[in-house]
Amino acid sequence: MGDTLEFNDIHQEVKGSWNDGRLRFSKQSVVYKSHKTGKVDSIPAPELSGAQWRRVCLGHGIKLATSTGHIYKYDGFKETDFEKISAFFKANYKVELAEKDMCVKGWNWGTAKFAGSLLSFEVSDSPVFEIPLTSVSQCATGKNEVTVEFHQNDDAEVSLMEVRFYVPPNTGDDGSDPVEAFAQNVLSKADVIQATGDAVCIFKELQCLTPRGRYDIRIYPSFLHLHGKTFDYKIPFTTVLRLFLLPHKDQRQMFFVISLDPPIKQGQTRYHFLILLFSKDEDISLALNMNEDEVEKRFEGKLSKNMSGPLYEIVSRVMKALVNRKITVPGNFQGHSGSQCITCAYKASSGLLYPLERGFIYVHKPPVHLRFEEISCVNFARGTTTTRSFDFEIETKQNNQYTFSNIEREEYGKLFDFVNAKKLNIKNRGFKEGMKGADGYSDSDEDQHDAYLERMKQEGKIREEGDGSDESEGDSDESFNPGEEDDDVPEEYDSNASASDSEGDDGDSEDEGKKKKVEKKPKKVVKEKKERKPRKEKKVKDAGAPKRPMSAYMLWLNGNRERIKSENPGISVTEISKKAGEMWKQLGKDRKEEWDRKAEEAKRQYEKAMKEYRESGGGAASVTKEKKKTGGKVEAKKKSGGEKEKKKEAGNESFKSKEFISSEESSSESDHDRGSKRKASDDEEEEEAASTPASSEEESGSD
Repeated sequence: MGDTLEFNDIHQEVKGSWNDGRLRFSKQSVVYKSHKTGKVDSIPAPELSGAQWRRVCLGHGIKLATSTGHIYKYDGFKETDFEKISAFFKANYKVELAEKDMCVKGWNWGTAKFAGSLLSFEVSDSPVFEIPLTSVSQCATGKNEVTVEFHQNDDAEVSLMEVRFYVPPNTGDDGSDPVEAFAQNVLSKADVIQATGDAVCIFKELQCLTPRGRYDIRIYPSFLHLHGKTFDYKIPFTTVLRLFLLPHKDQRQMFFVISLDPPIKQGQTRYHFLILLFSKDEDISLALNMNEDEVEKRFEGKLSKNMSGPLYEIVSRVMKALVNRKITVPGNFQGHSGSQCITCAYKASSGLLYPLERGFIYVHKPPVHLRFEEISCVNFARGTTTTRSFDFEIETKQNNQYTFSNIEREEYGKLFDFVNAKKLNIKNRGFKEGMKGADGYSDSDEDQHDAYLERMKQEGKIREEGDGSDESEGDSDESFNPGEEDDDVPEEYDSNASASDSEGDDGDSEDEGKKKKVEKKPKKVVKEKKERKPRKEKKVKDAGAPKRPMSAYMLWLNGNRERIKSENPGISVTEISKKAGEMWKQLGKDRKEEWDRKAEEAKRQYEKAMKEYRESGGGAASVTKEKKKTGGKVEAKKKSGGEKEKKKEAGNESFKSKEFISSEESSSESDHDRGSKRKASDDEEEEEAASTPASSEEESGSD
């Protein structure tokens, strides 16, 4: 047999809730570590006085009793574990592991026995149920009745509120009341805080972040009393899990954090952490309310009667000595700015994240403590709003996720190296290699190909080229160029009735503004004209022309369409095409070459027939017919355009100046010349139509 026995998934009942953990039996001690809180219970081997093996709800369990009166119960063993545990206890602890059966009769009349901190209700010397007196919050008495109330555990799905015991009205041997005697036995071991005696020391007006306010802290031998203006809290030292002393990022303040389980309550609010904030410059001189011999005997040199120094240091020393817990401080981690913490945000509140040697702690709203052993994996994610920061995500084995956001990207390298050194599972391990310092921490979209962006760049180049060609090709924009003489530009505004030469300097400034407008406007017009493409003339289908030949696939499809329908009855037209495409892909090379030859033969026949058709004049009639149609359209457009111009000129005659009228007369003459030219071209088209052969006219008429 080995020196140790270890069992996983062993449960311990804590105030009505089952907490799982790991139990280890060694030659020196019995150690149990809770998975939920990480709290370690150690029982020295010499203190073990008894052990029982029992059948319980979760299989089998062990009940251990110590010489100091404490009772420990662990459940979750298998029936086959009894022999090796019994042999180990005999060999190393010299304790017999006795089997004890529970009473399941369901009787409610029996005997109440007090054994240390345990109240056992027995029927016929067999226990029916047991009550740990440390779970009792209050005990009240009535006529022949004792009411026992219990602490509530938020983790328990169903909580036991109270139990009432009926005590027969017989007096004891010494004439005492049995009800009072029962109540005193309960209260002597119950977790009921009674502020009797004097406090060991008192700290006045300490700043507390959670719960928020200033409190007087009175430290008693067994509990901590917070006295504020509105609320009072009494915290037993047995509920203190851990102590933390954390330096603020500004290096001028200190956080002192007390982790509690169960938490202190105020209405529906639960405070799992007590956070005190101290200034490093604040000093204090403290005298303990004990004589020097008592201090030396009780604290064994950890404290002295008179102490002086920084306030945070004195408070932490006193708490460490009374609670008997180690104080956790930040390890070797140093951030980008040299501090031992990282500025971040959690649940929309800014705070500080401290990487510790065995976990992470975030302060202060809400405080979060995560141990490495309960972390499943971590993830480095890009910031949602900007690339200057990133998010640090932590996922626990209970599938809870904590996201610490808005961390400066300069902290990434330090934090990644810390997490990697602690051998935590990193989801995106390749993320660091993709980053190259601060510049490498840019958005990943910048490295990806953006088709839309490329298209926009290409269109921009085309526009720039178009602008350059417009400026070089035409002379129409010369008068609107900023580099031209000023004499040419005002002529455009001579026709404006509101403009006059008597406006002076103000008029000149207005003219300059108008020049700028005129300079911009023609460019836009030219761009639009440049971008427009000439409308393609619609091809008129020649009905008498030979039909185009089919491809090899279409020839094959026409030859196999009926076969596909017969093999797949009820198939639709779209499904036929889909099926045929699959069959064509699977067709052999030799078979495809056969249909390719047929397609080539059909193409040669089409070309031959098309040649004969053109030689006989088949395509000329359709072309002439099309010219006639388009010519009529152009002529109609030109006529309508001329009418519009004439109407426009007629509408502007009422306010034209002499200069403008003279220019218009010259322009009207030029328009007259253009009209005569247009008329001559129309006459020429009529002559061409008259000179076409009669055979082509007959063919077009037959069409």
